[in-house]
Amino acid sequence: MITLASDFGSPYPAAMRGVLCSRSDARLVDVAHDFPRQDVRAAAFWLRELLPSFPAATHLAVVDPGVGTDRRPLAIEAGEHALVGPDNGLLMPAARELAGDAPLACYEIPVEDPESATFHGRDVFAPAAAAVHDDGLDALDYPEVEDPVDLSFPEPSVADGEARGEVLVVDGFGNAITNLDGALLAGRWGEYARVNGDRVPVARTYDAVDADERLLTVGSHGAVELAVNRGRGEEAFGVRPGSRVVLDRP
Repeated sequence: MITLASDFGSPYPAAMRGVLCSRSDARLVDVAHDFPRQDVRAAAFWLRELLPSFPAATHLAVVDPGVGTDRRPLAIEAGEHALVGPDNGLLMPAARELAGDAPLACYEIPVEDPESATFHGRDVFAPAAAAVHDDGLDALDYPEVEDPVDLSFPEPSVADGEARGEVLVVDGFGNAITNLDGALLAGRWGEYARVNGDRVPVARTYDAVDADERLLTVGSHGAVELAVNRGRGEEAFGVRPGSRVVLDRP
């Protein structure tokens, strides 16, 4: 299985699929191609959340503002999985999640005169993903990379009953997903908390409050969300990725 993810929208992913189909009989599965454009951190978050749902696979992911520059093309061995994409931190959070306790091994994909300096998804990464899937990284003998570009997410702080964090991403429904552990809301359903000074109900489900009412909940990713029942949380709370979030009791 080869999964595909990018910020390409349409129609560019079709070219990657075409290359993969011409080089491999692997089953192809699209994860998403509507990640926020050129937002490496947001895409890295979603890859970390989504890829562990898959069985062992080769994961091709391209969000690559540095395409055509001297940034390295990267292949990572992460437990039973392999990841292929640009060396800009995009792959690292998912690779750590997939590897578990196993060590990561990173390799530089050799590049020989790609057809385009602007479409390495087609010309570099798709051929590499097919080779990694069919032959395995051990057989390919790529040079090892000791210093891959890393990306990690900020850690929240909790002290004196107050938790301080930030919004990591906003999903398509407008839910503002924070780096605050959902355990902070455990046992508080039906109560209230203060978010950046505002008193907001804590609810297990979106529909536990009236339509257009704000709420705090725990998303499927296990983190605190700022949401609105049948509305957009980031607008109602006035936040965006990177915004500070202070959570405490009313």
